[in-house]
Amino acid sequence: MTIMAPRKFGDSSDGVVGGRQTRFEGDLKVTGAAKYALEHPVENLAHGVLVPSTIPAGRVVSVDMQAALASPGVLLVLTPEDDFGMRVATDWGGNRPDEPYYPLSREVRYNGEPVAAVIAESREQAVAAAKLIRVTYEEVPHVASLDDPNAGEGNQLEHLSASWGDAEAAYAAAPVKVEAEYKTPREYHVAMEPHGLTAKWDGDHLTVWEPSQWSHGMARSYAEWFGLPFENVHLISPFIGGGFGSKGAALAHGAVAAFAARKLGRPVKLALTRPQNFTGYGGRAATRQTIKLGATKDGVLQAIVHRGASETSTYGVWPEQTGAATPIMYKVENLSSEHRVVPVNTVTPGALRGPGKNPSAFGIETAMDELAAQLGMDPLELRLKNYADRDYQSGKPWSTRRLREAMTEGAEAFGWSKRNHAPRSMKDGSTLIGWGMACGTFPVIQAPSEAMIRILGNGRVEVVSGAIDMGQGTYTILAQTAAEIFGVPVDQVEVHLGDSRMPGSAIAGGSMLAGSILGAVHKAASAARDELIGLALSEPNSPLRDTGANTLTFSGGRVSVGGEGPSLTLPELMQSLGRDVLEIRRNTLPDGASMEDQRQAWTTMAKVEGPTMGEYSMHSWCAHFAEVRVDEDFGTVRLSRMVSAFDCGRLYNPRMVESQWRGGIIMGIGQALLEEGLVDMRNGRTVNNNVADYLVPTNADVPDIQVISVGVPDYNASALGGKGVGEVGIVGVAPAIANAVFHATGKRVRELPVTLEKLI
Repeated sequence: MTIMAPRKFGDSSDGVVGGRQTRFEGDLKVTGAAKYALEHPVENLAHGVLVPSTIPAGRVVSVDMQAALASPGVLLVLTPEDDFGMRVATDWGGNRPDEPYYPLSREVRYNGEPVAAVIAESREQAVAAAKLIRVTYEEVPHVASLDDPNAGEGNQLEHLSASWGDAEAAYAAAPVKVEAEYKTPREYHVAMEPHGLTAKWDGDHLTVWEPSQWSHGMARSYAEWFGLPFENVHLISPFIGGGFGSKGAALAHGAVAAFAARKLGRPVKLALTRPQNFTGYGGRAATRQTIKLGATKDGVLQAIVHRGASETSTYGVWPEQTGAATPIMYKVENLSSEHRVVPVNTVTPGALRGPGKNPSAFGIETAMDELAAQLGMDPLELRLKNYADRDYQSGKPWSTRRLREAMTEGAEAFGWSKRNHAPRSMKDGSTLIGWGMACGTFPVIQAPSEAMIRILGNGRVEVVSGAIDMGQGTYTILAQTAAEIFGVPVDQVEVHLGDSRMPGSAIAGGSMLAGSILGAVHKAASAARDELIGLALSEPNSPLRDTGANTLTFSGGRVSVGGEGPSLTLPELMQSLGRDVLEIRRNTLPDGASMEDQRQAWTTMAKVEGPTMGEYSMHSWCAHFAEVRVDEDFGTVRLSRMVSAFDCGRLYNPRMVESQWRGGIIMGIGQALLEEGLVDMRNGRTVNNNVADYLVPTNADVPDIQVISVGVPDYNASALGGKGVGEVGIVGVAPAIANAVFHATGKRVRELPVTLEKLI
């Protein structure tokens, strides 16, 4: 997909890295010209619909499909009896079990698992026929959720444990103690754009139009499912209508649609219904955690003892790591943290904005507020007193950590010094006012990427990458990078993204994409500029050849030797060189990386590096300050003000970054006050599996949000000095709001969301 620069600009500095350039694809989206995957027009299209299971555990005994097959327009019915002939694809770590893959499984592991599919001439016909299918089951006992009495304690994951000192002994000896259990429910992505795809075969070549956070990784899955060479799969995803972690992997519905398209010999479109978007992939797992804090009477932490658990499915392991933030937030000489996963009959959970760090921060930041209340101490003062001077878990120094500045500058902007620290002490008539704070973090994750730069004869610069833009600003910051290096206006740059046949890219997840792909684009653009300089100074027909210069300047849309010397526009230079195009491709893998290394880098997580792989511990940081207004009579909670300060290193485009931060904060508001997946314990079904009953924040729920950057460039974290911004915004929001509710009411809510019935 080609994205041109917008027609109007602000200050000329907006078109360079660090400028506030407006969103490149904004015009297309607001005018409706942007075509999303499910809107792509394909001729002779058939339509697919999934039939989900209605039991939580057991097996399919038989599928009566005769009435469906006789229904008007029906072309095909697929059941577990059909041999798809597919193999399991490589997992995120690069491992590939040699096992068959059954997208329609005879074994039922959760309520809503697809057990059949109907393909018809129209979606309406497919929906009508799907209602006629009768499935007979053999049901077995199930475990509905983490709260099910039969769930048990689960399995401890040793690699998620952390320990130093003697935490239990130090806690026992501490003069001040806090111990409490904190719980978060299931949460769901509920992206505006539902999951779905259109699959089309041309011989043994498969084209898939599907919203994707990782074009190369998902194309690899399709290739491996069907035993195809990677280059035989073409996945196209120019725009994504919300992902938040849910669109990074190819899923069962994609396998069904692609198989049906091949079997029928015509394209098939399959879109999940809203209820199926709650079971077609995993949301955030429910968690519980017990935290014990031991401290001196003046608030110095002596021990942290943490025991957490999250639910996972009966057929896969996905830990929502409750101990992810706990070990690195504060200075403590004695810590013990363990995490368990508890198998239940649900779809395997997945990544949802701020995975792991999010529920972990709810636990530790609420516990710190409880400790401050017990000590009669300002929660800000307590956090500053226990500021971590290094990463006590890895033993490494921080690359950059301006959490202290985030807390102090955020507090000043909020007016925190005016806070009366006693609960129920701030009122406006019959309205209780509460001020709460909490901190958050998310690790810097680094991944290799690749990019191509093309300088055209007409002077336009193209940036080409398989990276995606799901709204976070990839189109925009890549254009700014190229515009800065070539000294051209940003409207002279075109950006091509969202295609598995383009150069490989990291996944848009874990806040790793911007730092990863910008490094590749900067490297490729610099190499292209150097190549152009070499040609300009050496080619016989170049007007710049005999200037005696050993380098050239790119600025103001012209290439010059500087001073009073000659200068040319890019089109003039390309014409003098007799070039229609100059094309350079570069990646951020080590020099000499093999083709297999490159394949692994673009299509698996095998080359991804965590925050402590080098000499430093690298993380983004934030501090949130929240004001709530609670009706004293009815217990209703309204968030009235929010100030959040962030250390995310250098900001490539503050306008885009602030949008990401606010988006994360708004999702955190939903987590704190509204969102809760409700499970029917009788059958394991998510009851509120639609966007009417699963509540997310609307405009009326979102107050004024002030965001502040306190970061400095961190060149250990990325080539251009930025750290992740997309995930960290949500981390710490929920405990800040819950702590504000406690300050307003004197009632401590330890289980999200904070609802009326928990306060009255």
